Amino acid sequence: MALLEVKDLALGYDSHTIVEGLNFSVNAGDYLCIVGENGAGKSTLMKTILGLREPYGGQIVLGEGLKRSEFGYLPQQSIVQKDFPASVYEIVLSGNQGRCGWRPFYNADDKKRTFEAMERLQITDLAKKCYRELSGGQQQRVLLARALCATRRLLLLDEPVSGLDPKVTVEMYELIESLNKEGITMIMVTHDIHAALTYASHILHIGSDIFFGTRDEYTASEEGRLFTDRKGDQP
Repeated sequence: MALLEVKDLALGYDSHTIVEGLNFSVNAGDYLCIVGENGAGKSTLMKTILGLREPYGGQIVLGEGLKRSEFGYLPQQSIVQKDFPASVYEIVLSGNQGRCGWRPFYNADDKKRTFEAMERLQITDLAKKCYRELSGGQQQRVLLARALCATRRLLLLDEPVSGLDPKVTVEMYELIESLNKEGITMIMVTHDIHAALTYASHILHIGSDIFFGTRDEYTASEEGRLFTDRKGDQP
């Protein structure tokens, strides 16, 4: 059974439907990139998978015993988040909240997961630093480490390199790829079609037409050719 299966999903907001008849599945170990024009519903889909929005129709089925509390989520950063006055350790530790249930404190296992996540993202030396004093790339590593504390199985990433310079962007993509190779399933919303064609195992294209398939199938499809040509023409 798929780790996550979407069946005839309809999405929208403010009583306006933006996507209908959406069908795709994600298996353990996949790296799915969700692409499409601005306003096509990519972030709305992400929020619906997370349970933050109700679908207008259809359903999302979780398999292999997966629970939403086991999702790791890296949202788009806001200005308020960038200025958050807490230490790196405190922010990464807070990623364990979903696993605490009714327990009002972090236990030894939570703290162990925190240090493991920080080591994997190479930010252990920043543990006592104030988050708002970090560079944009360091902040994204902190938030990715926080998301890792919530999951061993599935990470959802919404434009994870937005606002980063080219060098840091490459480093972030390489970190995400290494986590995927270690067995963590990825679902990533991105406007970066080059990155999608470089790293993804599967691509979901949302727009006037919907496509779901492997990366190679996408590049051979009409939707893929038209979209990549259009993106390639942009400055």
